[in-house]
Amino acid sequence: MKFASVRVVTQNFAALIAFYQTLSGIEAKHLADGFAEMHFDGAVLAISSEQLVKRFNAGAAIAAANRSAILEFETENVDAVFERMKASGGNIVQEPTAMPWGNRSLLLRDPDGNLVNLFSRPER
Repeated sequence: MKFASVRVVTQNFAALIAFYQTLSGIEAKHLADGFAEMHFDGAVLAISSEQLVKRFNAGAAIAAANRSAILEFETENVDAVFERMKASGGNIVQEPTAMPWGNRSLLLRDPDGNLVNLFSRPER
């Protein structure tokens, strides 16, 4: 079995695409009206409008209702991402902080309130 992607369901399709494009610098691939994918190194983030889920997935997911999952992205320079997101008006939850296990971590919320962790591993 291969882990294929994580899909975020939203009522705010354009805003979510813009957030993750600003965050990553990766262009979203629009595969259908209300559905796009962003191909990261090692993972795919899919973004779907809630309308598509209602139409094709029996309304099984509810937009902006997540409070248990954290989307995590590894980056070489957390501080550079922090400055970019701060300049774009991003919702900063926790500024870059050194974690006890050595990672440097930045917490944000995307436009739907999903928690996003960006981290860098310590140099070894």
